[in-house]
Amino acid sequence: MRRGRDSRVDGIVTSDTTPSPLTRAVDRYLRHVAIERGLSGNTVSAYRRDLVSYLAVLTTRGVTTPEGISQSDVTAFAVALGSREERALTASSIARMLSSVRTFHRFLLDEGLVAVDVATDTKPPKLASRLPKAITVDQMATVLDAAGGDDLQSLRDRALLELLYATGARISEAVDLNVDDVIGSEGGSVDVVRLFGKGGKQRIVPLGSFARAAIDAYLVRARPLLSPRGRSTPALFLGLRGQRVSRQNAWLIIRARAEQAGLGIEISPHTFRHSFATHLLEGGADVRVVQELLGHSSVATTQIYTLVTADTLRDMYTTAHPRARG
Repeated sequence: MRRGRDSRVDGIVTSDTTPSPLTRAVDRYLRHVAIERGLSGNTVSAYRRDLVSYLAVLTTRGVTTPEGISQSDVTAFAVALGSREERALTASSIARMLSSVRTFHRFLLDEGLVAVDVATDTKPPKLASRLPKAITVDQMATVLDAAGGDDLQSLRDRALLELLYATGARISEAVDLNVDDVIGSEGGSVDVVRLFGKGGKQRIVPLGSFARAAIDAYLVRARPLLSPRGRSTPALFLGLRGQRVSRQNAWLIIRARAEQAGLGIEISPHTFRHSFATHLLEGGADVRVVQELLGHSSVATTQIYTLVTADTLRDMYTTAHPRARG
């Protein structure tokens, strides 16, 4: 831990030479979720950002210790989130930030740092039910074909996009892959991929023929030429300078290929994940199989995709049946 006039503790900056008791409590909580609960670095960073905002409001109210936080302070934070005019927050963002605050206060109570959980009655804003957005099989094929060239970048992009669609991997899971995580058969061709989900949970997902061919081509014809451009790294997907492709770079790759495909709609990494699940269920896959492939801890999370396919069936019925419409 660095100390000084402007010290930083896990991303929380204080102006004192010694962090306040409240700042130390936040630091302790972040270490808890990272080490004991095994949450991913991205999740811990999100908690950190939310709690930095929370501490900023508490500081303006003169609160410097965990036991000094009152229910009115938590309410003031919730009000501040909902009343922002510049860069206004969505209901989902507010709900996430309040969830971070509630779990922090639950930690304070469990650790004996406070006698009462003052955030337990804090209610998040009601969220509208939103179905995940998927694109059609033909639209997905158009996006994948946009990366059909033989140059290094196209070989890399095609392998990444085919893997995302073939496995339903989160973008963080895909860019975190190492070469050893793609497992080949006796013939040497890539057969399955080992993904590491939330909390480090591991799952094995099979690859279809198109994804296998794209990854094989990338590993044979592109990666050996990209790797010497940077420091030695086990990363599967490499940038043009030989470094591991970042989440931000992967976003840019997807956006560029979607624009090249000319679909006229916005495509994100989660579009691949949503389309993977939706197309499997439309093809007759069991929802619990899709749950395992997606790495969902609860089947209820996966079942939202069944609503998407039900809507599709309803639309087809309304269009096709002679007595469906008056």
